[in-house]
Amino acid sequence: MKTVETDVLVVGAGPAGLTAALLLATYGVRALTVTKYGGTANSPRAHITNQRTVEVFRDLGIEEKIRAVATPNSLMGHNVWATSFAGDEIARLMTWGSGIERGADYALASPSEMCNIPQHVMEPVLLDAALERGAEIRFSTELIDITQDDADVTALVRQRETGEEYLVRAKYAIGADGGRSLVAEQCGFTLQGEMGLGAAVNVWLEADLTTYTEHRPGTLYWMNQPGNDYWVGSGTWICVKPWTEWVLLYMYDPSEGEPDMSVEAVTARAHATIGDDSVPVTIKAVNTWQINHVVAERYRKGRVFLAGDAAHRHPPANGLGTNTSVQDSFNLAWKLAFVLRGLAGDALLDSYDEERQPVGRQVVDRAMQSVADMLPISQALGFAPGQSSEDGWSSLAELFSATPAGESRRAQLREAVQLQNYQFNAHGVEMGQRYESGAVVADGTDWPVYTRDRELYYHPTTHPGAALPHAWVQRGTERVSTLDLVGRGRFTLLVGPADAGWADAGADLARELDLPLDVVAVGARCSADDVYGEWAERREISDAGALLVRPDRHIAWRALAGADDPRAALRDALAQALVQPQFAELQGA
Repeated sequence: MKTVETDVLVVGAGPAGLTAALLLATYGVRALTVTKYGGTANSPRAHITNQRTVEVFRDLGIEEKIRAVATPNSLMGHNVWATSFAGDEIARLMTWGSGIERGADYALASPSEMCNIPQHVMEPVLLDAALERGAEIRFSTELIDITQDDADVTALVRQRETGEEYLVRAKYAIGADGGRSLVAEQCGFTLQGEMGLGAAVNVWLEADLTTYTEHRPGTLYWMNQPGNDYWVGSGTWICVKPWTEWVLLYMYDPSEGEPDMSVEAVTARAHATIGDDSVPVTIKAVNTWQINHVVAERYRKGRVFLAGDAAHRHPPANGLGTNTSVQDSFNLAWKLAFVLRGLAGDALLDSYDEERQPVGRQVVDRAMQSVADMLPISQALGFAPGQSSEDGWSSLAELFSATPAGESRRAQLREAVQLQNYQFNAHGVEMGQRYESGAVVADGTDWPVYTRDRELYYHPTTHPGAALPHAWVQRGTERVSTLDLVGRGRFTLLVGPADAGWADAGADLARELDLPLDVVAVGARCSADDVYGEWAERREISDAGALLVRPDRHIAWRALAGADDPRAALRDALAQALVQPQFAELQGA
């Protein structure tokens, strides 16, 4: 049987798999990606794309290509609850940092804005970039069996169109094959949590709702109608393309039987929640899915890793699915590249599990909590299971009546809507990943105390394990972010205006160890000039200090000030961060 040799086998070509393929190709790693599907996603699926993920695309040099096909943040903001598009509006919330109160938080945190890009639009951008950089991606190629030993991973795959079967032998494998991961199953990964906690229908359709949305542009429109309520309302409209293409999502109770998903039935539901039967509706596709609350106990087993939905499965609340998947790959790909090039010890790969598994657990738990937090809205509306339509409309009439009861219930509604900030303005959840692992060198200080709600607000810090804070600096005639000074598959040593020998130490060690390590001076009158003073406010080190930043922009080590022997201190930090003890034993130590 034919055998294909490669360094990394990626199984799956969704957001996690394609991002991994693109990153590995960018880093010059020989990799093969296989997927049983004939092409990229054929429906919208995930869509919310947060700042951390756009920063990954920025690092890859494709941010502008993503923006060119995405709905911008300026059109994402209004989260609307109503009885129908044409009916009574119940409440509105500014989301995704678009409101005045939260806009500054988002702008201060990143040079990149959130955007709304459905999965079937995002994936071709990732695919094209990966292919341009030499990635090998084989569609219609199904994984049949996967095993590993101390030396290799061996996979049996089948080309679905021809039936040809062959072996792939790789040094490492990434299981990015989704919520029914065969890699996870056959390699013995343990999943924790519960499956099948709820069931839902997605209806992908075309309907021109410009009249009802242009004045309140947003991504999500929640329709709540008396007598027709289960879990999150009568139907949630998700904008795919302003304002003519949508996904209509609604929940159902499987214990009461499967819903009617005929074109006639879903069109009727669409018209009921639009509130205007004159709007033409074209159904493109209908499918069902279930709510899961699952995370892998470990993300690494030997030479095999899980990423994306194979590792964490949760409802779409908070819009964290694709984002977490892309960021999984951003964490893992550089580590594989460094290990394969002999620049890091194999134990560096353990840090992928140590860093990303806690994030996966946090995301799964937050998404489930956000789904539960939708209930107070229905309660504030006075809706209840089994309630008659007449009683429901009477309850709504009382809610908006000029009576003491109406005033009290409106206060209850406002409180329920404000609770949704934990789903739609959870900036700390989106941005605040803090890693603790063998790839992070502790500096003897505690993490800074959170001064505001840790889920709602992002708290930037340069503590080892945190993502490098964003600040605008001037480089020549160009304004750039501190994030633009680092990354791209390389370590970066950031030094200050009173450099205490760190720059020379970094340059010497980069040559001696043959490391992709850049040295950048950032601060007042440095090559990256802190003209706004933003970096001085956020760096948490002195002018004589230094930061060692990993390729994924997380801080591996910092020196708060100078050192007696900067070369020895930096060499020891690199030895720990890359799990290369021999670095610390070099001549001159």
